[in-house]
Amino acid sequence: MTTIPLLQSLSGLLAGVALIVLLTARFRVHAFFALLLAAVLTGCILGLPAADILASIKSGMGNIIGSLGLLIVLGTTLGLILEHSGSTAVLANYVLQRIGTGKAALTMNMIGYLVGMPIFCDSGFIVLSGLNKALAQRSGVSLMIMASSLATGLYAVHCLMPPHPGITAATVTIHAETGKVMLYGLLIAIPAAAGGYAWSVFAGKRLAAHVSTESAVAPIAAGPSVGMSVLPVAVPILLIATRSLFSLETGVAPSFGLKTVALLGTPEVALSVGILLALTQLKDKVSALLQESAEKAAGILVIIGAGGAFGAILAKADIGSHIAQNQAVAAMGLLLPFLVTALLKTAQGSSTVAIIAAAAIMQPLLPMIGLDSGNGHIICVLAMGAGSMMISHTNDAYFWVISRFSGLEVKDMLRVYSTSTIVMALVSLAGVYVLSRCLPGV
Repeated sequence: MTTIPLLQSLSGLLAGVALIVLLTARFRVHAFFALLLAAVLTGCILGLPAADILASIKSGMGNIIGSLGLLIVLGTTLGLILEHSGSTAVLANYVLQRIGTGKAALTMNMIGYLVGMPIFCDSGFIVLSGLNKALAQRSGVSLMIMASSLATGLYAVHCLMPPHPGITAATVTIHAETGKVMLYGLLIAIPAAAGGYAWSVFAGKRLAAHVSTESAVAPIAAGPSVGMSVLPVAVPILLIATRSLFSLETGVAPSFGLKTVALLGTPEVALSVGILLALTQLKDKVSALLQESAEKAAGILVIIGAGGAFGAILAKADIGSHIAQNQAVAAMGLLLPFLVTALLKTAQGSSTVAIIAAAAIMQPLLPMIGLDSGNGHIICVLAMGAGSMMISHTNDAYFWVISRFSGLEVKDMLRVYSTSTIVMALVSLAGVYVLSRCLPGV
């Protein structure tokens, strides 16, 4: 009874993605309309009534814009101010003088891994996108390689390490030990990030001719100091990191100080602090720059909103439940939580939603798959974390944050970044398997 709906759901997913690629790459249709048409086509294939398709599109757009809208606007503003003041160029020169041009992409991958520990991957990419673009221009490395290297470094820890919301919620649902999930997740995220970087370099080199950057950029005549250039980037990261660290404390009544830390560490507030710091380096044209920021952010938001609409339609497929109901598949051990989460992620776009939904599906199945023990719970959570990486594509808001903030084509993003998330997921799964062989009781 479940085979036909599952095949129908997968057909809708594949048809939707194929239409997006065809419209954007072949016919140069704006991504917003391509995503919107893909959502309608997928809804029709899934057999949804027209009213449900429209309602899902509206709710999907509203939810994603509501959660990311302010962040996108503020992040865009910060990036433009840093670029206009010369701060990103100063930072790019400073980094390249110390690491050389040959290690620029690896450096951004490592920075992504470190920055991604306390903050969301999309927040981290927005904050660092200006530096990343400047490094790409001055090093001569393809922007596709640079963007994917940074994105995969951020993505690895986002999917595998508490206190990020998805894996944290799964840890609670499965009753796993948070400290051990965090430690093992950080360790597994190292080869995952490295795998994403290695694939980005391998696949990106083949596209270098199509995604070129200006390799020769004249040095800026005047600009802020390195310290003042780094402050608007470092302060928001530190504020968000501090908030995340304090949020790990439980059973403590929030004092005025903790409430202040929580407020300042909210990504939107932290970015606002970064903007105020960056404005101190801007001498003129503030009004015009703010207007440009709002206009640029609007273009990004409509695409991300349409991506949310596409994801909302695909969420109707309920692929994870179909898989979990198959007894033969349920005998797959740690492969089952990985597979269910990967399918949910690929279908609806959000790693957080995918792992939370997968945890609810897997919790009653733990005895069946042999993971009903303390260490087994940890392995199950980490396997779901690995699955939540695969596959980031056109229905994922993070995909569009990377694409729009880096100015990259959809087809190139799919060939390099989306395929790198497959590599990351498989490397992470291998790491979880090795860990399962080392832990007793699994």
